Amino acid sequence: MSLSHADLRRLGRLAKLALDEHQLAALNTQLDNILHLVDEMQAVDTRDVAPMSHPLELTARLRADAPSEPDRRDAFQQVAPQAESGLYLVPKVIE
Repeated sequence: MSLSHADLRRLGRLAKLALDEHQLAALNTQLDNILHLVDEMQAVDTRDVAPMSHPLELTARLRADAPSEPDRRDAFQQVAPQAESGLYLVPKVIE
Protein backbone atom coordinates (compact mmCIF):
# COMPACT_ATOMS: atom_id res chain seq x y z
CA MET A 1 0.00 0.00 0.00
CA SER A 2 1.34 3.39 -0.96
CA LEU A 3 0.13 6.82 0.08
CA SER A 4 -0.18 9.67 -2.41
CA HIS A 5 1.01 13.22 -1.77
CA ALA A 6 -2.66 14.24 -1.48
CA ASP A 7 -3.15 11.64 1.28
CA LEU A 8 -0.05 12.91 3.08
CA ARG A 9 -1.15 16.55 2.79
CA ARG A 10 -4.53 15.58 4.27
CA LEU A 11 -2.87 13.65 7.12
CA GLY A 12 -0.55 16.60 7.74
CA ARG A 13 -3.50 19.00 7.84
CA LEU A 14 -5.37 16.71 10.27
CA ALA A 15 -2.25 16.51 12.46
CA LYS A 16 -1.85 20.30 12.18
CA LEU A 17 1.56 19.94 10.54
CA ALA A 18 2.87 22.30 7.87
CA LEU A 19 4.75 20.07 5.42
CA ASP A 20 6.64 21.34 2.37
CA GLU A 21 7.32 19.23 -0.74
CA HIS A 22 10.71 18.00 0.53
CA GLN A 23 9.17 16.87 3.84
CA LEU A 24 6.28 15.22 1.99
CA ALA A 25 8.71 13.21 -0.13
CA ALA A 26 10.71 12.09 2.93
CA LEU A 27 7.54 11.27 4.85
CA ASN A 28 6.19 9.32 1.88
CA THR A 29 9.36 7.19 1.76
CA GLN A 30 9.30 6.53 5.51
CA LEU A 31 5.62 5.63 5.60
CA ASP A 32 5.98 3.38 2.53
CA ASN A 33 8.79 1.52 4.34
CA ILE A 34 6.64 1.13 7.45
CA LEU A 35 3.63 -0.09 5.46
CA HIS A 36 5.84 -2.53 3.54
CA LEU A 37 7.14 -3.93 6.85
CA VAL A 38 3.56 -4.31 8.14
CA ASP A 39 2.62 -6.18 4.94
CA GLU A 40 5.60 -8.52 5.44
CA MET A 41 4.63 -9.14 9.06
CA GLN A 42 1.02 -9.89 8.11
CA ALA A 43 2.22 -12.48 5.59
CA VAL A 44 3.81 -14.58 8.36
CA ASP A 45 1.77 -17.60 9.47
CA THR A 46 1.19 -17.22 13.23
CA ARG A 47 -1.62 -19.75 13.73
CA ASP A 48 0.51 -21.98 15.99
CA VAL A 49 2.07 -19.15 18.00
CA ALA A 50 0.59 -18.64 21.45
CA PRO A 51 -0.16 -15.04 22.46
CA MET A 52 2.20 -13.63 25.07
CA SER A 53 2.54 -10.42 26.98
CA HIS A 54 6.32 -10.27 26.70
CA PRO A 55 8.79 -12.02 24.39
CA LEU A 56 10.97 -13.10 27.31
CA GLU A 57 9.97 -15.29 30.23
CA LEU A 58 10.43 -12.75 32.99
CA THR A 59 9.09 -12.81 36.50
CA ALA A 60 8.61 -9.69 38.55
CA ARG A 61 10.36 -9.50 41.88
CA LEU A 62 7.62 -8.73 44.35
CA ARG A 63 7.99 -7.51 47.87
CA ALA A 64 5.93 -8.90 50.71
CA ASP A 65 2.60 -7.15 51.15
CA ALA A 66 3.12 -6.14 54.75
CA PRO A 67 2.40 -2.80 56.46
CA SER A 68 5.50 -0.71 56.94
CA GLU A 69 3.90 2.05 59.02
CA PRO A 70 1.74 1.78 62.14
CA ASP A 71 -2.00 2.48 61.86
CA ARG A 72 -2.43 6.09 63.04
CA ARG A 73 -5.88 6.80 61.59
CA ASP A 74 -7.47 7.47 64.99
CA ALA A 75 -4.75 9.97 65.90
CA PHE A 76 -5.13 11.77 62.58
CA GLN A 77 -8.91 11.90 62.84
CA GLN A 78 -8.76 13.34 66.35
CA VAL A 79 -7.00 16.45 65.00
CA ALA A 80 -9.16 16.71 61.85
CA PRO A 81 -11.69 19.57 61.78
CA GLN A 82 -14.57 17.13 61.11
CA ALA A 83 -14.57 13.33 61.03
CA GLU A 84 -17.37 10.82 61.41
CA SER A 85 -17.40 7.00 61.25
CA GLY A 86 -13.78 6.86 60.11
CA LEU A 87 -14.34 9.39 57.29
CA TYR A 88 -13.16 12.96 56.89
CA LEU A 89 -16.01 15.42 56.34
CA VAL A 90 -15.30 18.23 53.90
CA PRO A 91 -17.40 21.16 52.66
CA LYS A 92 -19.50 20.61 49.55
CA VAL A 93 -17.78 22.26 46.59
CA ILE A 94 -20.02 21.14 43.69
CA GLU A 95 -23.70 22.03 43.58
